[in-house]
Amino acid sequence: MIDLNNINKIYISPGYTDLRMGIDGYASLVEQVFGKNPFDNSLYLFCNKSRDKIKILHFEHDGFWLYYKRIETGTIKWPNKPLLEEIEIRQFRWLFDGLKINQKALKKCEATRII
Repeated sequence: MIDLNNINKIYISPGYTDLRMGIDGYASLVEQVFGKNPFDNSLYLFCNKSRDKIKILHFEHDGFWLYYKRIETGTIKWPNKPLLEEIEIRQFRWLFDGLKINQKALKKCEATRII
């Protein structure tokens, strides 16, 4: 399982990606297309065109992990940004809970009295 406390950054790949690639293909994509270091202990998220599958590339200590998730019902709320985007841990969790990564923040509650 991914330990989110030890992750440097989380990046979400724009649009959709061909998920038939393996670790070397994704590492090459991260390095050559996005200009990032695939060995930097960050997560790189990729989604397919039908938005029901995700792959995550992650380098940890001495090797790569390639996580794969297939959504059985519904689709992933994948953003249509033109560039690689860095997201926060809470946005990562929202994505896997079926929510959009750009949720509106709750309004701050200013209590006036105690019941």
